[in-house]
Amino acid sequence: METELADITSTETSAKQTFDELMAAKTKEVEANTQAIEEKTVRVGNLGVEIEGMKNDLDDTQQQLLEDQDFLANMDKNCAAKEKEWEVICAARSQEILAIAETIKILNDDDALELFKKTLPAADASLVQVVGSNVHVAHKALGMVQQMRKDAHKSDHTALDLIALALTGKKVNFDKVMGLIDGLVSTLQNEQLDDEHKKEYCEKQFDFTDDKKKGLEQNLADLETTIEDTTEKIATLTDELKALAEGIVALDKEVKESTETRKEEHEEYTELMAGNNAAKDLLGVAKNRMNKFYNPKLYKAPPKRELSEEERISENMGASFVQIRSHTNKADPGPPPEAPGGFEKKSEESNGVLAMIDMIVADLDKETQEAEIMETDAQKEYETFMKDAAMKRVTDSKAITDKEGAKADGEAAVEAAKEEKLSKVKELMATEKYIASLHLECDWLIKNFDLRKEARAGEIDSLKKAKAVLAGADFSLMQKGSRSLRGTA
Repeated sequence: METELADITSTETSAKQTFDELMAAKTKEVEANTQAIEEKTVRVGNLGVEIEGMKNDLDDTQQQLLEDQDFLANMDKNCAAKEKEWEVICAARSQEILAIAETIKILNDDDALELFKKTLPAADASLVQVVGSNVHVAHKALGMVQQMRKDAHKSDHTALDLIALALTGKKVNFDKVMGLIDGLVSTLQNEQLDDEHKKEYCEKQFDFTDDKKKGLEQNLADLETTIEDTTEKIATLTDELKALAEGIVALDKEVKESTETRKEEHEEYTELMAGNNAAKDLLGVAKNRMNKFYNPKLYKAPPKRELSEEERISENMGASFVQIRSHTNKADPGPPPEAPGGFEKKSEESNGVLAMIDMIVADLDKETQEAEIMETDAQKEYETFMKDAAMKRVTDSKAITDKEGAKADGEAAVEAAKEEKLSKVKELMATEKYIASLHLECDWLIKNFDLRKEARAGEIDSLKKAKAVLAGADFSLMQKGSRSLRGTA
């Protein structure tokens, strides 16, 4: 039993040392993780402040977007008002041109020509006929030019006005007029070519900007989805980190409680073992004492113990006191009492007592054995629990580190996505603004392209016809000039 007790004590001491070392290591780990949690908490707070700042910037940007959209709507209204004003100006100019054309028509009337003939100096009759013919041709060409000014969809009629002015002079120079017509035809052809190039440019720009706008809108939608998903993931990781931290705290509490319980159980076991051993020793002494009287053969003499000096002095003083007392007590004791008879040992009763002592010792042995088994099992369970707890704590600590890293990556991804979203919003606003300016620049041209092209073609055709008329007039003038020369000769 002493050997087993020594082994158990050694095992307990080793387990206690291992537990102390484990607790020291875990305490350091708890301190390190606590410091890491505090640092991460500060970081989360700083990132929260930055997120709020970003949200404020987003609100300001959205407010600026609304203001820009209002400005764009007002600009559309202003442009519509300017277009109406321009239509009024064009109508007034058309009325002005019509008044001038009617005035020229009045001045070119036959009665007016007769009146003008009277005011001209006298001249040769043939020359008068030639001038009259030229005036008729010029009047015909002027009518065609005036009709072109009415039908033409142009804001600038300077070239037609110059041609009309050249045809209304007293002395019409057809070469100059035909040169003006050629120049105007070339200008109209160049304008048509410019319109075609401009239309092609506008269509390409519209296609390009529309694709770009759709791409930016899709990018913004994807970024919104990414931000929402990542934010939800961060919230989930935060809850999981909280649960893991609480689990570690609960595990440490369980480890502490289990350790205290194990100490109490071991103390109870130690006390029980000591009490049982003491009881067994006492029962052994009692049984040996009874055997001394009832069963001398089974009696075991205790080892002779040497008395100490104090014990020897005390024993000698006791003997002396007895001797002194025996010497001093000299009174007559009287006759001795009668003997009660022969003494008989109570062997049967003693056997029952000895058997009862043996039963008590057997019960104590059984209780000791059960206690040892329970102590061994409890120690194994405690060691298994401590091992599992240590592994779980390492696993949970690693999970916390991994999840904190994933959370940090997610927060960084959210910040990057928000910055990219802000950039995309600005780019989309710039694209929409460019599209609006492109509409202002191109819508009118695209809408009226076919009409302008048709009008220019008609105008060019009319100019060519007017030029043909003037060319015929010039040919007639040459013929009549030659005939007048022959008559004079």
